[in-house]
Amino acid sequence: MIPVAILAGGTARRLRPVSDMIPKSLVPVAGEPFIAHQLRLLRREGLKRVVLCVGHLGEMIREFVDDGTRFGLEVAYSFDGDRLLGTGGALRRALPQLGDTFFVLYGDTYLDIAFAPVLAAFRGSGAPVLMTVFRNEGRWDNSNVLFDGTRVVRHDKRSPTPDMHYIDYGLGVFTRGTLADHSPAVPFDLSEVYQALAASGRLAGYEVTQRFYEIGTPEGLVETDAYLSIAK
Repeated sequence: MIPVAILAGGTARRLRPVSDMIPKSLVPVAGEPFIAHQLRLLRREGLKRVVLCVGHLGEMIREFVDDGTRFGLEVAYSFDGDRLLGTGGALRRALPQLGDTFFVLYGDTYLDIAFAPVLAAFRGSGAPVLMTVFRNEGRWDNSNVLFDGTRVVRHDKRSPTPDMHYIDYGLGVFTRGTLADHSPAVPFDLSEVYQALAASGRLAGYEVTQRFYEIGTPEGLVETDAYLSIAK
C-alpha cells in the first residue's frame, strides 16, 4: 500500500479556546486524542507508512504519536517551519518523504471507508490525481464539486455554484509530479491544485457513499465524538 500524508498543521481557529492550548489532532474525541482514531483506521486499511505534516503546536503531536509503533505504523514528520504553509505548501514540503504516489488525508476528518478501492480507481483512471467525492447536497458543508461520474469537472471551494451537488470528501491520491513545480517555501492551498486540475480535465473522481465526520467545527466535533463512541 502507498504511504499517506496527513495534513495536520492548521491553527483550528473555529475550535478556540481549546485549540489555543493543543493542536486539533489532539482534541479529545471519544475518550482519546482524535489522531489515535485516524491512525487506527489507517492501519485497519492496510497502510503502513504515514507522514504527518504539522505546524501549529506540532511538537505536541510528535510527542503523542512518536514513531507510530504502538499504532502498528511507521510515522515520520514534516514541519512547516517558521510560518504556516497551507495545505498545499505543507504537502509540497513533505514530498521527499512520500515517494511517487501517495494518499492525502486532512487531519480533522474521519473517513470510515475502504481505501483499496480508491487506490484501484486512481490506477485505472489514467489521471495524475484522484479526489474522493460525496453527494452532499449542501447537508454537512457547502457542496463544491461538479462530478460527471468519472471525472471532477469543476471544483471551487470559495465560489461554489448551484449545479455542484458533491463535496470534496477529504481523501485524495496524488502523484509527486503534480506538486513538484511549486516552491517548497511558498504557502498555498491544496484546493487550488484540485481546481486547476479539474479545469484541465486531469482530476479523476471516486464517489463514496459513507458520510464524512470532522472535528473542524464545534458541531462536527460533537457528531464525531458520538459516532466514534458508538464505534468503539
